[in-house]
Amino acid sequence: MPRAAYHYRFDEATDPARPPLLLLHGTGGDENDLVRLGRAISPGSALLSPRGDVSEGGALRFFARLAEGVFDSAEVIRRTNALADFILSACQHHKLEPRQLIAVGFSNGANIAASLLQLRPEAIDGAILIRSMIVLDQPAAPGSLVGRRVLLANGNVDPLVPLDQPPRLAAHLQAGGAEVTVKMLDASHGLTPQDVAAAQAWLGN
Repeated sequence: MPRAAYHYRFDEATDPARPPLLLLHGTGGDENDLVRLGRAISPGSALLSPRGDVSEGGALRFFARLAEGVFDSAEVIRRTNALADFILSACQHHKLEPRQLIAVGFSNGANIAASLLQLRPEAIDGAILIRSMIVLDQPAAPGSLVGRRVLLANGNVDPLVPLDQPPRLAAHLQAGGAEVTVKMLDASHGLTPQDVAAAQAWLGN
């Protein structure tokens, strides 16, 4: 079995030609939250969906926060490394190739997907980051993300993510060589059909 204490769900691929997806839920979610989204944006993909192992008043997350939009870098780094170790172990166990794995993260899940790209790019190939913000204010290492693609889907009336955050996060990832697409949607913080359409288009469906 994979290392680390993550409870997770794994759905086998029904179309091996589709890239496997790593589903990372938002605050208060669980391993089932984004399964429908994953199936909508990439039908037939294998789905690897861990449950966040940090509780914030009973709401599960992938790392703790000090306050809304305020993060402890050491905590984020520690949790990111733990998740990366789990992903690599789970990929080996389920015979997935990390360099084909696309992270699909929402909110807190999108944030830790971004930190995976910044700190542990060997764990995933690219990412769809929905309503992400900066939690590690540092650029990816030069050359670490060459050949990787990232989609940032943010809302233009999101009360939780300041409008300067998506372009700044994009710049951090581009510093590592990633090809970053930023989509500003007419949306708040919640998921919308526009997110599904943007992710489908980005994947080339």
